[in-house]
Amino acid sequence: MTADPNAIAFVYRELARLGLNNGSSGNVSQRSGAGMLITPSGTTAETVTPAGLVQVTLDGQAQSPGTPSSEAPMHAAIYAAYPQAGAIVHTHADYCTALACLGEDLPPFHYMVVGFGGGDVRCAPYTTFGTPALAESAVAALQGRSACLLANHGMICHGRDPATALSASLRLETLARQYLLARSAGSPRLLTPTQIEAARERYKTYGSPARG
Repeated sequence: MTADPNAIAFVYRELARLGLNNGSSGNVSQRSGAGMLITPSGTTAETVTPAGLVQVTLDGQAQSPGTPSSEAPMHAAIYAAYPQAGAIVHTHADYCTALACLGEDLPPFHYMVVGFGGGDVRCAPYTTFGTPALAESAVAALQGRSACLLANHGMICHGRDPATALSASLRLETLARQYLLARSAGSPRLLTPTQIEAARERYKTYGSPARG
């Protein structure tokens, strides 16, 4: 796979425009050959450029000028563990982060939760940012999923390309907001295992021409 630096920079700017990141928080990457192309450390929506992205091997060796994001190890571990991951978005979006600071999974309160691969979106236990421990924690929480929360930190998700990963991050933030709103009004009714499985089956053809 060849990374598209313009798409990566665009998605990073969009995250700020949509309010999912502020300042230099969060990062975006795309699989590139045997490694990845990732936003640099300390970049912002105002300063990010396609030329400023950093090529990094999956074992952490920078192959172009610049300092990669401190979360490069987490991105690399996800690419190594999940071949289907073509691009990754990590944000400190408000509602995802609020739920992550409660240390809770996002449960099946809405059928769209299953769009991330299972009956919930797990919350990985807290570990220090930028460390191999966080990378391992995220990989474990993503087993069978395309997104997870990171306790006391934020969220991370992957998709086939930067645009897909951006869309997933928006869906997750929307669901986290809806869940916290529902909780503020009472106790959300969760889907049963049978209902979850039925939704999973429907998602197999979601968006396909046959769906009509």
